[in-house]
Amino acid sequence: MVRPRAFDEAAVMDSAIRCFWKSGFAATSVRDLEAETGLKMASLYNAFGDKRSMFRLSLERYVGAHVDDRIRRLESGLSGKARIHAFIREVIDRSLSDPERKGCLLINSAVEVAPHDPALAAFIADCLADIQGFFRRALDWAARDGEIPPTVCPEDTAKALMALVFGLRVLARACPERTLLEGAARPLLALLDEGTASTAPPLPAGPAT
Repeated sequence: MVRPRAFDEAAVMDSAIRCFWKSGFAATSVRDLEAETGLKMASLYNAFGDKRSMFRLSLERYVGAHVDDRIRRLESGLSGKARIHAFIREVIDRSLSDPERKGCLLINSAVEVAPHDPALAAFIADCLADIQGFFRRALDWAARDGEIPPTVCPEDTAKALMALVFGLRVLARACPERTLLEGAARPLLALLDEGTASTAPPLPAGPAT
């Protein structure tokens, strides 16, 4: 008979996420995971596998909570263009509200882990494609409603917006300055409003999330 586990798996995974998010995959040791989760190595390995397996599970849980949830939330009740502005605004606000400058675990992993692990690279690429897909759907919706100029190419602009999110998250880890991040986003967002970066409107304000 299999004995039930005497710990909350979801809580342990959240602790592992904090550990990997703070230090990255390579710099996180098994002792770090033991200290953060309160479990010994044998219990962690029996429940979740080795360190890489724990990292993969942590990354999947992080993406579900921080990326997939945001996409679902913003695709409900907003116009196409408003979805894009809200997504970028939340990225900036979240980056600036993190005193530890942890960045985004998905994007951190794209930089640190993806070049050396083909399987994780494929998973990360799929997650980034989901972000690009969100922008593409929002742009298609905005084009249908006449919210964006006809000169805007939804396919290419979705790729540019995904790259902007990537860049903002990396930039904020070194230079967490609102004027810098909003200035980096403004020209691309201006293309959705006027078709030219020279008349870029202010990025809509919003509370940190």
